[in-house]
Amino acid sequence: MILTKRNICFFGVVTLFILPSFGQAKWEKVAPGVWRTVVGVPDEFTLLTAAGIAPKMEALAAMSEVTFPLDAGQIVGEVTENQTQLRFPLERVEQLFGFGLQFKTVHQRGRILRLHVDHYGNADNGRTHAPVPFYVSSRGYGVFVNAARYIDVYAGTASRRDSPNPPEARDRNTDKDWSANPYSDAVEMRIPSAGVEVFVFAGPTPLEAVRRYNLFTGGGPLPPRWGLGFTQRVHRLFSDEQVREEVDAFEERGFPLDFVGLEPGWLSKSYPNTFVWDPVRFPDPEGFMRDLKDRGVRINLWVNPFVSPDSPIYGDILPFTGSHTVWAGVVPDLTIQASQRIFWGIFEQEHLDKGASGYKIDEVDGFDEWLWPDVARFPSGYSAEQMRQTYGLLVQKQSMDLFRQKNQRTYGLVRASNGGGTSFPYVIYNDNYDHRDFITALINSGYAGVLWTPEARASKTAEEWLRRMQTVVFSPMAMINAWASGTKPWSFPEVEDEVRLMARLRMQMMPYWYSEFAKYHFEGTPPFRGMSLEPGFSDASQLITVSDQDADLETNPYAQATRKEVKDQYMAGEYLLVAPMFAGETSRQVVLPSGKWFDFYTGDYVGDGEIITVTPGLDKIPVFVKDGGIIPMTEVRMHAPKKGEKYTLEVRHYGERPGEYLLYDDDGETFDFEQGAYSWRRLSVTKQRNGAWKGEVSKPEKGKPDNLASISWRFMTVR
Repeated sequence: MILTKRNICFFGVVTLFILPSFGQAKWEKVAPGVWRTVVGVPDEFTLLTAAGIAPKMEALAAMSEVTFPLDAGQIVGEVTENQTQLRFPLERVEQLFGFGLQFKTVHQRGRILRLHVDHYGNADNGRTHAPVPFYVSSRGYGVFVNAARYIDVYAGTASRRDSPNPPEARDRNTDKDWSANPYSDAVEMRIPSAGVEVFVFAGPTPLEAVRRYNLFTGGGPLPPRWGLGFTQRVHRLFSDEQVREEVDAFEERGFPLDFVGLEPGWLSKSYPNTFVWDPVRFPDPEGFMRDLKDRGVRINLWVNPFVSPDSPIYGDILPFTGSHTVWAGVVPDLTIQASQRIFWGIFEQEHLDKGASGYKIDEVDGFDEWLWPDVARFPSGYSAEQMRQTYGLLVQKQSMDLFRQKNQRTYGLVRASNGGGTSFPYVIYNDNYDHRDFITALINSGYAGVLWTPEARASKTAEEWLRRMQTVVFSPMAMINAWASGTKPWSFPEVEDEVRLMARLRMQMMPYWYSEFAKYHFEGTPPFRGMSLEPGFSDASQLITVSDQDADLETNPYAQATRKEVKDQYMAGEYLLVAPMFAGETSRQVVLPSGKWFDFYTGDYVGDGEIITVTPGLDKIPVFVKDGGIIPMTEVRMHAPKKGEKYTLEVRHYGERPGEYLLYDDDGETFDFEQGAYSWRRLSVTKQRNGAWKGEVSKPEKGKPDNLASISWRFMTVR
């Protein structure tokens, strides 16, 4: 059977509210703050079809009621020659964010992109691992185009002759304000399809628009606790004994470890893959994984989906594969149920049944010369382009369902995703290794409904290694990827103690990280996000106009303007602002939102709505806490708490204001939380009449999880 229309009804129980609009398009209100329209005849197979998710309607209904955020009469949708063109209005001071996982830019107004799943090629041109066709405006709304196509975007770059707000014609000979980029009042898109489905998300703030998009696309994933611990990916040809030795070394040196990633050498053959264990390197995979799990360490398996002629499933799956091969392996058409049964059947038998806890799904993004070409054909009849745009979604959804059937949560890595993939428990990674780009990508992931890891692999100096490890600790996945280098946390002895302290800090912060991911799941708030989504942040960026007098017209003949951006600091959870240091830096500037902020390590006051300069020393990554912030922490642990294991809680309070925090709890491993087996405990700090702080925690609900062994309070800011 072939997947056709998406199997989830988004709108069946919703009263439709029709707004005036251009032409024949009608805007339907499908959830609080969410509207939908259809232009022309959309493709049967879309991003939401591939993702196969259901909106979190109850959570959306709990959000505030708002009006349609745009002038519907200025939204244009036209179909000509089997392609759809869309136009959305822009105000003069409006800024845009999103359009997928970008690595060099945060502000997207003035950019031209082709949203195309691909390996990132060191340029923000739309070809990226997650080219999500969703953007959010500084005015507090978002737009999502539900099309599994390569989408051309002109994000405020073109000026129409009939525009109601046309640019002014200027004389370059006499006018110093002449610009090669005249004002544009619209976002325009081209979709190579005879129609498209479009959604608009209201705010009223940019963060609320992002939250509505995330909830509409399933809510964020809730990883198992062990997934938020520390992970080491070992050398690609390690044997089971070498992995055991690595685990022993982590334990002996006092480094936490929750899961180990095995690279291609665990397979009998790879590139293309057999999906069965190498009998020499891993003669007893079931015993091997059982032994490590008993020690608190799980196994994650590298795979890509291309089937070797030597795989046991090759003959059965061959009729359900595409016309072109990748590395001489056939490409399963994963929109066909028969193909899914064959392909994932061997995963269940060889991997999950023997104890594997997750996957790193590689090579589902690009490059063009590696993957199937756009002339390829698939037995489902869907185009190679549609397959390219959705293959990352398909492998995430279908592998996640394997674990769901066993009531086991998973957390892994993937090379490609797209719109609709918000709820999948996968973190994106790539082969680029620019530390600054990694931070910009982490910021942009929060606008795209995806997760990104700034992994550590290797470094030229001890300083660089420590700086990268500090960033890893404040990210969705604390990972060393040593598949090629064999790097260890202690590879630079001169900073081993500092790296160990950072790794342990990750584990101490487990209650905070776990609660923030729960908010992502239940409320749609990205756990890692850009400063423009933070209330009170005054965006200090601006266009720096370059005049002919100041420009080098030989190299820049059109005097292009440049843009200042805040792309090297981000919010981590409800209360933390993280400002990474990079190799060679001893100090840096940090832009603080309005309201008082305090040093995470000392509790000292640092500033209020201003730009500060910090000199943290080599051993610390600058982290700041909002006034009244509460950070729940636990003791230093080598492994995340297991199901049913109690842990101690130290609650830290910062600043001069009372504060509250919702602490999330469940069993940490299963999907039982979806049936109500979870709890929120309210942590609150108030000031007594004598000026002393007092901390309180709400009582556990009867029949709800209660994994707290003891609670202590630490008031970090002392007058």
